[in-house]
Amino acid sequence: MKRWPRLHDLYLARSVLASILLAWAVLLGLDVVLAFAGDMDEIGRGGYTLGHAIAATGLTIPGRIYQLFPTAAVIGTLLALGQLAASAELTILSAVGVSRARLAGSVLALLGLITVLMLLVGDTLAPWGDARAREIKSLRYGDMALSRYNGLWAREGNMFLNARDGQERRQGDARWLELRGVRLFEFDGDGRLRSIAYVARAEHRDGAWLLHDVERDVFAAKSVQRSRVAQERWASQLDATVLSASIARPGTLRSAELRNAIEYRQRNQLDASEFENEYWSRWFYPFNVLALVLAALPFAFGSLRSGGYGKRLFIGIVFALGFWVLQMISSRLAGIYHIDFRIAYALPPIIMLTVSFLMFQRRS
Repeated sequence: MKRWPRLHDLYLARSVLASILLAWAVLLGLDVVLAFAGDMDEIGRGGYTLGHAIAATGLTIPGRIYQLFPTAAVIGTLLALGQLAASAELTILSAVGVSRARLAGSVLALLGLITVLMLLVGDTLAPWGDARAREIKSLRYGDMALSRYNGLWAREGNMFLNARDGQERRQGDARWLELRGVRLFEFDGDGRLRSIAYVARAEHRDGAWLLHDVERDVFAAKSVQRSRVAQERWASQLDATVLSASIARPGTLRSAELRNAIEYRQRNQLDASEFENEYWSRWFYPFNVLALVLAALPFAFGSLRSGGYGKRLFIGIVFALGFWVLQMISSRLAGIYHIDFRIAYALPPIIMLTVSFLMFQRRS
């Protein structure tokens, strides 16, 4: 008799896993095809080829797997349990003494194992793949080059720019690009170094570049002249949009790197909300998955018994979309009103778990 619950667990886990993998594959396939189709217009720009587009899209697959898992989990769970309910197998399991709590525990145990794997993917393969994909896509801009360890490099004629890091800033409706730790290398027509400028901060506003705290060394044949200015305009045609697209995004950083970036920005009184958002979204990822599935489970114990795959699929999509909309609103409000992101990411799972508990109580 001791083996029966274990056999039930394995049978239920196998059914749920098969449905999750099916839903996952369909969602991933659609996402990858749409991403590649959207990249087709970029082929031929600069040195960007069809092979580059395929490689760049392929490198983003780990990140897409990570992002799509919660949606696949809730849809796959509803499909599997709905089918078991429609065939009266859940009723039979209940009749032999397997409680709903035990059934839910079996599903959550399976999802917990997959979630642990996804956490590893989300902090290793996904950031690495996204960063490599961005490097490949930078080939579209010709003179643009992005180095993971040496910051951002760009070229305009005989001038080379290197920035330690950068960020898109906003104040009200105004948005601008800010680069920090900038060095400008100017060469003459023969390839000799003419000057080096060290710039604390460079801002691109209203179509023009403004340099702050500039220290410049100008090299003559037998001398070096140093000058300092608090602020100067830089007559450059470097496209700020291109530079902005090449700046490392929080999604391309590992959790330890995100934490370091947050601490650096906080020490220097810079906006760290974008990095905090990404950092805490990873920490709350497992809670989001389990809360989302728990909230959907009550439908498998009654309302899905007489429904087909279309009904289960619809309910799964509604639950997933509703949850992500709630989470998006919560995180956006946290960024706007400077609320702790831990509170913003804790609220949606708490709401979902409350809904799940109340619905379980009603169906008990």
